[in-house]
Amino acid sequence: MVIQVCLKATPENSDLFFEYVLNLKTKPRRGWQKKLGLKNPESVADHAYCVAAIAMVLSDSKKLDSEKILKMAILHDLAESITGDLTPEDGPKQKKEDAAMKKILSTLNPPLRKQYWLLWNQYKKNTTREAKLLHDVDKLEMAMQAKQYQKMGYSRKKLEQFFDSALKKSNDLQIKKMILRQKH
Repeated sequence: MVIQVCLKATPENSDLFFEYVLNLKTKPRRGWQKKLGLKNPESVADHAYCVAAIAMVLSDSKKLDSEKILKMAILHDLAESITGDLTPEDGPKQKKEDAAMKKILSTLNPPLRKQYWLLWNQYKKNTTREAKLLHDVDKLEMAMQAKQYQKMGYSRKKLEQFFDSALKKSNDLQIKKMILRQKH
């Protein structure tokens, strides 16, 4: 259980924030569980790391603000350390994730809290080039993970919904091509 305390973030007292980050390792990606029946799917931390690495390379190649996109990538699913991985079938998640993110960020000093809240909101609202790219990278990573599960022997037919969703929800032409390569 994480105890809620508002501290100035320093290496010595950022433990509460770091506990939330570490908790992502214990949160399974529930879409894989629900739709594929996987008992041990990737964790939210696994997903977030891959999203960050892919976003870094694509952001650099597009000459975007890679520091910004990396911070955004690290933050993009952090609320799930409290809410768990909410799927579309779970209903609206914005209020739950907002409350969770406020709780997590309250463990940091006000300047960091404000900076990270603004970045997270840019991502959620898809208001910057970096946010738009990151949304597409999030879908690309899902398609790449689906390909990994296919290589492990999971049904291509069951995985088709993940490839189709990634294609439908991405806008960047380069990323759509990458998703198509994963699909075929």
